[in-house]
Amino acid sequence: MTPSRTATGPAVPKKRRSGRAGAGELLTAAVGAVPGGAARPGQQQMAEAIERSIASGEHLLVQAGTGTGKSLAYLAPALTVDGPVVVSTATLALQSQLVEHDLPRLADAVEPVLGRRPTFAVLKGRHHYLCLARLDSSVEDEPDDALFDAPRSGGGTKWLGEAGRLGKQVQRLRDWAEETATGDRDELDPGVDDQVWRSVSMPARECVGASRCPFGQECFAEASRARAREADIVVTNHSLLAVDMLAGRHIVPPHKLLVVDEAHELADRVSSAAQAELVPELIDRSTRRARPLLRPDVAERLTEAGDALAVGLAEAPAGRLTAGLPPALREACTLLDSATRAALEAIGDVKADDPDPVRKQQAKAVLDELSTTAQRLLEEADHDVAWVEKPDNGSRRALVVAPLSVAGTLATHLYDERTVVATSATLALGGRFDTVARALGLDAPPPTPPSPAAAALATAAAAGRSPVTPPVAATEGSRASIGTVPATEGPGWSSLDVGSPFDYARQGILYVAAHLPRPSVSGLPGPAGEELLALVEALGGRTLGLFSSRRAAQQAAELVRARTDLPVLLQGEEALPLLVRRFREVRESCLFGVMSLWQGVDVPGDACQLVVIDRLPFPRPDEPLAAARAAAVDAGGGSGFAAVSVPIAAVRLAQGVGRLIRATGDRGVVAVLDSRLETARGYGPFLRRSLPPFWYTTRPEVARGALERLARS
Repeated sequence: MTPSRTATGPAVPKKRRSGRAGAGELLTAAVGAVPGGAARPGQQQMAEAIERSIASGEHLLVQAGTGTGKSLAYLAPALTVDGPVVVSTATLALQSQLVEHDLPRLADAVEPVLGRRPTFAVLKGRHHYLCLARLDSSVEDEPDDALFDAPRSGGGTKWLGEAGRLGKQVQRLRDWAEETATGDRDELDPGVDDQVWRSVSMPARECVGASRCPFGQECFAEASRARAREADIVVTNHSLLAVDMLAGRHIVPPHKLLVVDEAHELADRVSSAAQAELVPELIDRSTRRARPLLRPDVAERLTEAGDALAVGLAEAPAGRLTAGLPPALREACTLLDSATRAALEAIGDVKADDPDPVRKQQAKAVLDELSTTAQRLLEEADHDVAWVEKPDNGSRRALVVAPLSVAGTLATHLYDERTVVATSATLALGGRFDTVARALGLDAPPPTPPSPAAAALATAAAAGRSPVTPPVAATEGSRASIGTVPATEGPGWSSLDVGSPFDYARQGILYVAAHLPRPSVSGLPGPAGEELLALVEALGGRTLGLFSSRRAAQQAAELVRARTDLPVLLQGEEALPLLVRRFREVRESCLFGVMSLWQGVDVPGDACQLVVIDRLPFPRPDEPLAAARAAAVDAGGGSGFAAVSVPIAAVRLAQGVGRLIRATGDRGVVAVLDSRLETARGYGPFLRRSLPPFWYTTRPEVARGALERLARS
């Protein structure tokens, strides 16, 4: 059955901007529409700074702490811009938050002020949308591309019962295609397996374009782009923004203002977009897809190249290739380059009168990508890093190549012909914006002395002193610090820290267990485990444990389970959303996990009053990109550890520490069980200055006493 329903979504009226309302008036209207809402000083300061940047064309970096209300702070001035504004987020979750909650509420609030209702649209990568052409051919694809594919998680081919279950999901997608107005996967409830979705979606590189596709007039992805071109505010994500930059900026609609939320993630997303890999399984699938278009001898050359790659990956150790490609991998890349070139020549151009232009374009696109990647690896350019990737379970081996740095790419493609506002709760590392500015392709600003208030605060924090009593004994309503980091600027850009409405010095303690031995072994050392146990028992649970490795998290869970009756939730034992929900609901529970918990958990209230970090989150020596970037700095006469590893740790640590205080009534303790945060004279103060200004102590009895008081409250 061929879906025939045209699904382009409702027509979006052309924009008519009044151009009369200012950012302050719009922000006041938006905040006033929230029950109990009140403008926050940092929020107003941020909105005013963005309005000035819009007027001057100067790029802006804004650090806005948790609770600032930064979404409204940038959305309000965005509505003063003549033409579309693009907002890019790090995750699809935040993208959904903006589109489903923040923007509808803002549109309702400012309509009386603007004299019209502003419009907004979401723009995702093409693979997030149902492809009617793929859906139409999914039955024909199933025997080769689904039924006998080896699962990504390892194991043998699918048994027929599993294939039948996937077939039912495809049928459900066919029914959904008749109903949906957007074709957006996020609107499909219940969802489908990733493998099924891949069979009915179309990566951008494989798309033949609307003019040559038999379903071009009904294309959901094209309809989403059409809606985006007509909207006042377009919400996208960093991954698509990165692809847009690398593809010459023709995906995202032309715009004058770009807001990059969670900007500390952008450079990594651009690196990922510029990364490529060779996987034997992909070569095998590409060969099967192209086989009907090829002579048998050409298809056999592709198979031989895939086999050679599999052998080369089996022989090569995991990790960065510092001495060039090993002979077996070099031979595999050479064979693949030659075979894919021959296959592409045999397939020829995609023409409008081809019997099946979609399948032909798919085959060509994948083969062309394989050829380009093989050539890139064979080039062994100084600006690239190559490594062999072998997951612990051994299920998927890959030869990967990525750029050594993306700062030049960002400098060239991010800022041209638009004003960029980059914001995050983690931009001022060590109290300055220099490091993030360089990573984003901006020149570092000249040194700027701190204000007297900021200098006094930093001095007190470094000395473990505070002008106030320990926070868990203090009363609510104390003054919040605003703008503790001075504004800085460089050529064509400026920066500003608007602080946070939270009074960190009264709401939380940063406790560093300086008496513990320096961590040296993997896992959770015995003394650190005992310290963790004492803190958890003092509070009676309510603990989020952020660990540097799965082994450490497992050891911590086993220890607490063996020595207490507290319920311990361990990442990996159940789905993460379920674990987080149980952590919120069961007051005395503990949740232990690894890096994905450092940023993705938002548990306000007394369900989380202790955050424990087992060690400083420096990149591991076997992280290929970080190691290569550090080595490049070392080779240039600098310190790779200081220039690369320390900033990475600063961002990760700040994100982890930020899990504690999520609302004005939150109180608690962050305990870092790594003595280096106190004892390392070089980077310890830098890392502490990258954190919120908690009341600081190295005395275990102070931390335990504060937790005991919280337990009684």
